[in-house]
Amino acid sequence: MLEILLSFLIFGALGVVLVVMNKILGPRSLNPLKETPFECGSPYLQDEINPVPIKFATVAFLFLLFDIEVVFFFPWAVVFKKLGPKGLIIMGSYLLVLIFGFIYAWKKGAFEWEK
Repeated sequence: MLEILLSFLIFGALGVVLVVMNKILGPRSLNPLKETPFECGSPYLQDEINPVPIKFATVAFLFLLFDIEVVFFFPWAVVFKKLGPKGLIIMGSYLLVLIFGFIYAWKKGAFEWEK
């Protein structure tokens, strides 16, 4: 418990020291452009911001979904011999659900760019 408290104190003090050093040693050049608000990469109060296509979001979500699911194969492969046939059946059912999800997304046209 003492080690955790000591770590919090050390890193808290380090954070305070770094902020103070930035105020003391940092540049003080004021620029009107730097002082304007910044809105997600768009100029301030721009009339029209082009929306991100829904296709981009769909592909990004599908990539994350399938990428994270495939990551679970590594721990299974590490302990494959210890699990035996029961582990193979469980992972087979997991893979079956993953394949059905991939086929469903494919049939819905989630991977077609021209649509």
